[in-house]
Amino acid sequence: MHRRVGFLIAIVVTSIVAVCGFIHAYRQYIANSPAMDPDHDLYPVRGIDISAHNGEIDFDRVKSAGYDFAIIKATEGTDFKDAMFVDNVRRARNAGLKVGAYHFFRFDTDGELQAINLLHSLRNRSLDFPIVIDIEQTGNPEGHDPAAIAERLRAMLAYLEREGADIMLYSNKDDYNRYLKGNFRDYPLWLCSFTLPEEELDWTLWQYSHRGNVDGVKGKVDLNTIKSTFYRSL
Repeated sequence: MHRRVGFLIAIVVTSIVAVCGFIHAYRQYIANSPAMDPDHDLYPVRGIDISAHNGEIDFDRVKSAGYDFAIIKATEGTDFKDAMFVDNVRRARNAGLKVGAYHFFRFDTDGELQAINLLHSLRNRSLDFPIVIDIEQTGNPEGHDPAAIAERLRAMLAYLEREGADIMLYSNKDDYNRYLKGNFRDYPLWLCSFTLPEEELDWTLWQYSHRGNVDGVKGKVDLNTIKSTFYRSL
C-alpha cells in the first residue's frame, strides 16, 4: 500500500514538474519571439500606448522613429490617476504626435464615479482621439457578472456623453465577445489582437503587439495602427 501511494505521489510530482517546465518554456518563447509587424503599405500609420510603467519617454525620438500618435493612460477606477499623464501629454504633443487618453475600467466600482475621476484628470485638456475606456479581464477581479459590468459601463459612458465626450472602447477579442459584443456597437473599437483581426470585427485602432521596441522608450511598449480614414478625420 505504501509503495503504491509513493508511486502515485511520484507520478503527480513528475507531472507538475513537466507542466511547470512547459509553461516556463512557452513564456520564454513568447518573450523572445519577434513582435508582429503588419504590412506597412496596408497599415502605414503607427502609434504607441503608454502609462507611467513605461518610465520617462523621449517623444522626439519616438516621432523620429516614424510613429504618429501616443495614447496615454490617465486614470483607473474611481480614484487612481497616472502620475505621468499630464507630463506625457505635454511632451508628446510638443514632439508633434497626435495624443489620446485612456481609462482602465474597473469591474468592481461605480461607473459614474469612474467617469468623474477621468474627467477630473483630463480637466478639459485638448485631445486628438476620442476618450478610450479599456475593458478587459486582466487586472480586474474574477467572478463579476457580465451583465453587472455592462450596467456599470453604461453608467460611465452615459455620464461622459452628458459632459460632451466622444468615446472609444478598447478590448481584446475574448473580452470583446464576453462584455461588449452586441451591446456597445455605437462606439469605435480599439482591438487588441496579435493576429490579423477577423473581417467581422469592425475595428478602428488595432493593438498588434505588447512587445514592441521603439527608439525613445526603455523596454517593451505596446504598438498600434489605425485605419487611415479615421486618422485623417482627427
